[in-house]
Amino acid sequence: MEEMAEAWAEALAAFERHLRHERGLSEHSVRAYLTDLSTLAEHAGRLRVDDPRHLTLRTLRSHLATQQTLGRARTTLARRATSTRVFTAWLVRTGRADEDAGALLASPKAHRELPAALSRTEVRDLLDAAGHRARSDGPVGLRDHAILELLYATGVRVGELCGLDVDDVDHARRLVRVMGKGAKERSVPFGAPAAEALQAWSSAGRPHLVRDGSGPALWLGVRGGRLDVRAVRAVVHDRLADVDGAPDLGPHGLRHTAATHLLEGGADLRSVQEILGHASLGTTQIYTHVSSERLRAAYRQAHPRA
Repeated sequence: MEEMAEAWAEALAAFERHLRHERGLSEHSVRAYLTDLSTLAEHAGRLRVDDPRHLTLRTLRSHLATQQTLGRARTTLARRATSTRVFTAWLVRTGRADEDAGALLASPKAHRELPAALSRTEVRDLLDAAGHRARSDGPVGLRDHAILELLYATGVRVGELCGLDVDDVDHARRLVRVMGKGAKERSVPFGAPAAEALQAWSSAGRPHLVRDGSGPALWLGVRGGRLDVRAVRAVVHDRLADVDGAPDLGPHGLRHTAATHLLEGGADLRSVQEILGHASLGTTQIYTHVSSERLRAAYRQAHPRA
């Protein structure tokens, strides 16, 4: 990798601080921004644009064209265009540039694949099997059953789930307080099956795994520490492997499934947006396409003149 010009290095370091401390983005999001902008800085350096102050729309378009030539996926190109626009707007706002070079930069339209989701029967089989295993697998079985029930009941992100503390669950009102992206807090309801599984874990499972230093974490591993994202992914993949015909989904697949089933059951889009914690309604709208496609598939399969 070519050495980055000093002006670029200073600007990206300041932008990283902005993303972390002012916008409160996750480590994953910050890393994605910096990766995208580092490729821009390298391309600009090859064009002898050694200071982001001197970026032009032509340079930005040249960068995306080069990325396309290298075979980058449309989703990657679209994300890098977005990162660039956010960065150039920040440059102007902080006095590091006089004009916003990215204001007119268009994003390549990404092919949006419909997210995979479980059928209602597959969800029932998954949760029933987890419930049966909970009665024989001890505290870990109770924990895994409660995790699966809550993921499906609320549609929370796996990182949000792992960050839950004991006091974040309001058992009386069946609400869980979630800290989402951008440090935005929301309350998400859950139903009776999830409430029952959570109560079993809290009263008969978690106390057996608590150790000195466990702290307030809701989900604990066998050594008493807070359960991490990788462990939850392993739980979901392992339990889904026992369901005949079910796709191999991770926790995000259960989030997709929850959203799809809410809309199929008649929930309005705004409510689903709030439950999922989407900043934009447009992000939630993909689930309407999922439901419509399932309806068309069912029609084609069932109607004699489809």
